[in-house]
Amino acid sequence: MQAILTLNAGSSTIKFSVYRAASEPELLWQGQVENLGPVAQLELKGDGPVQVIEIGPADHAAAVEAILQTVEPLLETHHIVGVGHRIVHGGQTFDGPIVLNDHVLTQLEALSPLAPLHQPHNLAAIRAAQAAFPQAVQVGCFDTSFHTGHAFVNDTFALPRRFYEKGVRRYGFHGLSYDYITGKLQQDYPDLAAGRVVIAHLGNGASMCAVTNGASVGSTMGFSALDGLPMGTRCGQLDPGVLLYLMQQGHGVEAITHILYKKSGLLGLSGISHDMRTLLASDDPHAREAIDYYVFRIRRELGAMAAILGGLDAVIFCGGIGENAAPIRQRVLQGMEFLNIHLNVQASDSNSTVISDKGVPVLVIPTDEERVIARAVSRALD
Repeated sequence: MQAILTLNAGSSTIKFSVYRAASEPELLWQGQVENLGPVAQLELKGDGPVQVIEIGPADHAAAVEAILQTVEPLLETHHIVGVGHRIVHGGQTFDGPIVLNDHVLTQLEALSPLAPLHQPHNLAAIRAAQAAFPQAVQVGCFDTSFHTGHAFVNDTFALPRRFYEKGVRRYGFHGLSYDYITGKLQQDYPDLAAGRVVIAHLGNGASMCAVTNGASVGSTMGFSALDGLPMGTRCGQLDPGVLLYLMQQGHGVEAITHILYKKSGLLGLSGISHDMRTLLASDDPHAREAIDYYVFRIRRELGAMAAILGGLDAVIFCGGIGENAAPIRQRVLQGMEFLNIHLNVQASDSNSTVISDKGVPVLVIPTDEERVIARAVSRALD
């Protein structure tokens, strides 16, 4: 039986899935390694109860090795013919899925400075999969691809033009998630899919996207995965003068990179954790202030996305926080009646799909980046 493996390496987790190969891949097993660091653990879901395997200290490379060791015994009756990979940055070159080879990997390595928290881990997962499944087709799927084709004003910074021509521009990210959500809307809510939609992908990484008729026209993220909303450990929007100040104070590039990518966001503001569940359960005032800022920025960007679209026909929440943290959704949407948004608190608390009373529909739709990747592998195999 032919099967497809997908690997989705994020900043703090690696998700994986095994599908039976078909025109619409059939999910067999899925799981993730979370809490990368000193106490990582692997969760595996199949037909039976969820299995939890304590890994202990693990970085991305060790996590991929643990995934491959876990998957191997499951494949006694299945043969991996394709492996799909989430790759955060495709630059200006890659505007859709591509079969990976040495030349492509060299090009992707050159983009690592644009996504230092993700790209090296994505490439490490590819090499590990190539070694484990040398005969399988390896396919890369890019988070930036969904946002290609933006108008100039949505792509540029007000820097000297030569920088734009060299690739210093807004790329946008979380494209695989937005691809899945827009496809789900087209399938289940075609009227909304044809309209003006804001999608909020809220997780350890967070961004928002303005979509009209299924196409991205604006994103809170820009040149790197740092921009826009505050995230688990990333700063979000920042006055560039702050970076000049840090440099003047003697901080080097590596130190600033470490601060912006790994010590900021919810973790930096709270001093407690990057995990929204921990912050919501905490009585520490710093946890409350971190959440306050997080909510404030989402509300601000919701207004900006509505302005880009020239109106609003639907709002979609997805991602770990967007799908599960009802208190965050409630605080984001409270007082948004001026945008014709009317939250049904009871529906939100019960994690219903539709959580609005009237006016602009507000939906919670679990995203599935792995299925988008598996579909791309299936097309490549065909």
